[in-house]
Amino acid sequence: MRRAPQRGHLKPNARANIVATGGRVLRSAVILALRLPKLPIPSECVMRSKSIGFRRVALGLIVLASCRERSTTQAVRGYPADLLDSLRAREAVLRDTPDTSHVNEFSRIMSEEPNHAGSPGARAVAEWALGKFREWGFEAEIEEFEALLPTPTLRRVELIRPTRFVAKMQEPVLAEDKDSGDKGQLPTYNAYGADGDVEGELVFANYGNAEDYAYLDSIGVDLRGKIVIVKYGRGVRSAKIKQAVQRGAIGCLIYSDPEEDGFTRGDVYPKGPWRPEDAVQRGTAADYAAMYAGDPLSPGWSSKKGSRRLTRAEAKSLPAIPVAPLSYGDARPLLEALGGAVSPNENWKGGLPIAYRIGPGPARVRMQMKSDWKIGPLYNVVGRIRGVSAPDEWVIFGNHHDGWVNGAADPISGASALMEAARTLSRLVKGGWQPQRTIIFTLWDGEEWGLLGSTEWAEEHAEELRDKAVVYFNTDGYSKGVFDADGSHTLTTFVRELARDIVDPAGGSLIDAAQRERLTRAKTAGDSAMTRQRGFELGAAGSGTDFEAFLEHLGIASVSHGFSGGPTAGTYHSIYDSYDNFRRFIDPGFVYGKAQATTVATLALRMADAPLLPFSFSDAATAYRGYAQDVVALAQASLGSEKLDVSPVMQAIDRLAQAGAEVDRAYASVMERGSAFIREKSDAVRVINRDLYQSERDLLDPDGLPGREWFKSTMYATGIYTGFAPDPMPGVRQMLQAKRRDSAQDQVRRVAAAVDRMAQRATRVATALEQLSR
Repeated sequence: MRRAPQRGHLKPNARANIVATGGRVLRSAVILALRLPKLPIPSECVMRSKSIGFRRVALGLIVLASCRERSTTQAVRGYPADLLDSLRAREAVLRDTPDTSHVNEFSRIMSEEPNHAGSPGARAVAEWALGKFREWGFEAEIEEFEALLPTPTLRRVELIRPTRFVAKMQEPVLAEDKDSGDKGQLPTYNAYGADGDVEGELVFANYGNAEDYAYLDSIGVDLRGKIVIVKYGRGVRSAKIKQAVQRGAIGCLIYSDPEEDGFTRGDVYPKGPWRPEDAVQRGTAADYAAMYAGDPLSPGWSSKKGSRRLTRAEAKSLPAIPVAPLSYGDARPLLEALGGAVSPNENWKGGLPIAYRIGPGPARVRMQMKSDWKIGPLYNVVGRIRGVSAPDEWVIFGNHHDGWVNGAADPISGASALMEAARTLSRLVKGGWQPQRTIIFTLWDGEEWGLLGSTEWAEEHAEELRDKAVVYFNTDGYSKGVFDADGSHTLTTFVRELARDIVDPAGGSLIDAAQRERLTRAKTAGDSAMTRQRGFELGAAGSGTDFEAFLEHLGIASVSHGFSGGPTAGTYHSIYDSYDNFRRFIDPGFVYGKAQATTVATLALRMADAPLLPFSFSDAATAYRGYAQDVVALAQASLGSEKLDVSPVMQAIDRLAQAGAEVDRAYASVMERGSAFIREKSDAVRVINRDLYQSERDLLDPDGLPGREWFKSTMYATGIYTGFAPDPMPGVRQMLQAKRRDSAQDQVRRVAAAVDRMAQRATRVATALEQLSR
């Protein structure tokens, strides 16, 4: 570990650098000091001096020299070399300002009471965040929407034969956790599950994934009139439920098996972080990952008070059968009562000391479920720092603030880090800095129910967002672990450089830490060698959190990022997702919260101030080519002797790659001319920047994906049954999975047209950059 220099002392090399670089550095330091007259001084650069003027100039000297020493002036996409010193100076403040004590305090305050959507706790969190934004100098407001927010009035799951058992469906209060006894907790249930009083034989369907149901089909298990029980994990609830409905099931039970997140993983809460016997995972049953996000009754338009709504019967995202979540304590008697075939392999077995038979029967179960189906309020908090030169170019950050109960890990950890990032940027503002573009920080409500708040806001402001939104950055709950990011591949280099430059709490860069973690999972020398060669990769975007409406509906370039890998699953969506749990097991000391805040603030600074936006068509072409090759392999597996002609997509990607290379050459040429030149050509640069951030819109198809028209992106979405996992080029893959060759060929044509639109835009950008640099 590098030892930080003592306060009040220059690094020896920094002193030498100051002397060697002479007047040029002095002039830069004076300019920097004038531009940032009240810049908070990074801890590594404090000098003792009675002269404020000298202190400011000296600070500029120290920061400039130390930045050269520390980074060897590594390139940052979007910035000419002569701006890197001032960028590094501001980034030093972003490293020094975030504080674990603030993240701790914010976490404690925001998770103090149950805060599910529509509750007094959610309103209290929103008002607290609003006050903080205003205290820090943001323009801020709470924007309200409405949505369907049903809560249960009847919940009963009963084993009728061969023995009788009534599920408790209740989580006990723990003396070791003060929040476990809070008033106002939501009961254990799956929101939007249908009302019903149903009775039938029980069938075990493992994780309820497509291959699990296919196995039941293959052995002749008929689900008509049956109640299905499946494990949580390896897929999203809605896909498990939907496939049961398609086979005629009349009810679905979803339980947490200890193999996934209980005692087989380690000590259970409160002794350790894993799920205790009676803990239940709440969650939505709405099919927002595959059909549409947001209020189930207003697909495609915002749900303000008094706005039009579908009937529940018309809502395509609502399940058709009763659904209930169970603890493994409640699930065990039901599973033990099953007969029939023994589960076929170890994948079907779990952590309970039972046989894991499939059924059907002799276990017979009755489910009685009823909800109030009320409309409730959503409270979105929106704070802005207005840009000075491009106020109508928006850099947006979001994290939701609603949990299923107290939600300390999900979502309050991420919300706390986002708030600390906002406080950090406010210090720069108080020091005289103003972003070039407008930065918007948002805390969404109703994410847990189906991305309600973010989607309603995006639909309400759709036209303005299409015009002004440069990028949307999303975070959610975090844990100790490694940095990961998914999203628009035009931003791969931008995110890679960020991961290169941010220090991980475990030491080294974020890239170094992620590689170390991957190496621990490598099983062979070959795996290790491939891991070392891989470097940073930006993953494809799927679903499961609030970027969906921005990227997959509106075509706004998006990145979802954060630290993960810790044992958050153990108390996920239960009453034990509490502040006490989080501070003991998930992020002791809140050091990863500080790192997440630093990451968010640095993303904001770099994107908001980049003279040329850091989008890369070359990165996009590389990623799209990989996805097209995956489609070729899937087509061969799905269609057999039938052929799918993917050449139109490949040819369009070739054109995009060629245009991207031309952009890269011209981009570098403009950067070499320096910041003064770019400012002089500001009108032309503004047009180029608009083309750059509008490029993600090129991937949209106005007709949307087959059978789920709300999803417009031809490149990013989930599959019908993949849950939150991405299915790149989703329309093609969806039709291949359905073995509809002609429809798949039509989707190929649509993807090729979309990539060609982006290639044509890239050519236009290259031409504009070349003309600019002449």
